[in-house]
Amino acid sequence: MRITPLGGLGEIGRNMTVFEHNGKLLIVDCGVLFPEENQPGIDVILPDFSAIRSRLADVVGIVLTHGHEDHIGGVPYLLKERADIPVIASKLTLALITAKLEEHRIKPRTRQVKEGDRIDAGPFDLEFLAVNHSIPDGLAVAIRTAAGLVLHTGDFKMDQFPLDGRKTDLPGFARLGDEGVDLFLVDSTNADVPGFTIPEDDLAPAIDQVFRTAPRRIVVSSFASHVHRIQQILDAAERHGRKVAFVGRSMVRNMGIAADLGYLRIPDGLVVDMKVLEKLPATDIVLICTGSQGEPMAALSRMANKEHVIDIGPGDTILLASSLIPGNENAIYRIINAFTRWGANVVHKGNAKVHVSGHASAGELAYCYNILRPTAVLPVHGEWRHLTANAAIAVRTGIDEEQVFVVEDGVSIDLVAGKARVSGRVAADLVLVDGGTTGVATEDALTERRVLAEEGSITVLAIIQPDTGKLTEPLEFFSRGFVAEPGWEQAASKPIEEALAVVASKPAKDRDDVEEVITRTLARWLTRRHRRNPVITTIAVEE
Repeated sequence: MRITPLGGLGEIGRNMTVFEHNGKLLIVDCGVLFPEENQPGIDVILPDFSAIRSRLADVVGIVLTHGHEDHIGGVPYLLKERADIPVIASKLTLALITAKLEEHRIKPRTRQVKEGDRIDAGPFDLEFLAVNHSIPDGLAVAIRTAAGLVLHTGDFKMDQFPLDGRKTDLPGFARLGDEGVDLFLVDSTNADVPGFTIPEDDLAPAIDQVFRTAPRRIVVSSFASHVHRIQQILDAAERHGRKVAFVGRSMVRNMGIAADLGYLRIPDGLVVDMKVLEKLPATDIVLICTGSQGEPMAALSRMANKEHVIDIGPGDTILLASSLIPGNENAIYRIINAFTRWGANVVHKGNAKVHVSGHASAGELAYCYNILRPTAVLPVHGEWRHLTANAAIAVRTGIDEEQVFVVEDGVSIDLVAGKARVSGRVAADLVLVDGGTTGVATEDALTERRVLAEEGSITVLAIIQPDTGKLTEPLEFFSRGFVAEPGWEQAASKPIEEALAVVASKPAKDRDDVEEVITRTLARWLTRRHRRNPVITTIAVEE
């Protein structure tokens, strides 16, 4: 069996792993990565499907471990290439991905599973085990073939007091350990955090304190998939006599799905429409919205920028009940500063116990290694520091260092007769979604966007004689975002005119391209004079 991660290694997002056996492919998760500030204009980033594109007919299914975007967000893009790939997942995960696919006008083939189920998907024997995470219905998957037994945890932790009572199936892990796990793919996100992740119900006192002391409105921002956290907020609102409204399309959709399927308990009359909420006293209001990562178009950012119907002011309380995803720090702190400027009290993970991670810390990982005693380990889902920390834990528990694989996306691991080894590499590039295009935007395009944002642009219009290449009119400059002292255009014209005079003195067959000469000369002058490198466009028009 060949195991090839196409995303999720060295990054938090776009998780996707391909398993190949007897000519058939099984995919576990297909998520997105959210862009960073140095990727302007990009909506999301996908795994690279090029390694399997010619073999989509061999795919027997997509197993989704849980319903977070970094595990399911890429599914619509994959199903656009082959719509009838079976999607295998738990009830809530299937409901979330089906709603997402409706927006893309895709009706998927689905197969619902639950913990304890064991099914066949082509040559793959799949067994599903309950795992605890920050969204209900998470599943680990054990994959059996003639080549050996692989266990993929998905995202998990070992909360011994989960809000929904559904614990990670440690007896099931121990049973698999007794059977013999040949390769263990394990969540690395909190591998560099000592000890054990604290239970979700430890947050209740801090959340209750916010509701007890808030003098006016409470605005809560959380991931639109964090059903457990939303349940805690609803329970606190009910206790303190406040009404709740959901704000944001994904929040309204996901909470509606969770409530319909019984994963979210909403007391009668607690959740009301925004129009009803606006008529209530500020002391009776709770808003639950999207935008916990500082997304510019989300409700929370628009409130911070005074672009939302909800006008945040003194006495309002903002509760950021979510983690801080690496790369989003600046955007989140900008929101915190903006709300503080308007007089609101901002409660977040840094000053109150209002969020716990959904991922296993170092102590839990060590516990799992000792239960499972795997022969080989492939740390997944994490940046390099997380993968390396996870690998170190595996080695400390006695696993052969040569059987612990810290690798990049695209590197294949072959499992033959229970033994694992690195076997090769396939393409696993970042695939950028830019508006309606997928995979068209390139790093060169992003570089040009960054230059435009930082340096501006200059367009030069030159009117020349066709025979000689000499200027017949003074050069015209049109700048956008480029800042310089008044009269810079005249100063820049002099070296350009001198360069064009040299061109004009040459025989016609030896002359350089006029537009190229102008662009090159202006760029050199701007670098020397202003230490700037704007995007330059030259248009030469023959008179």
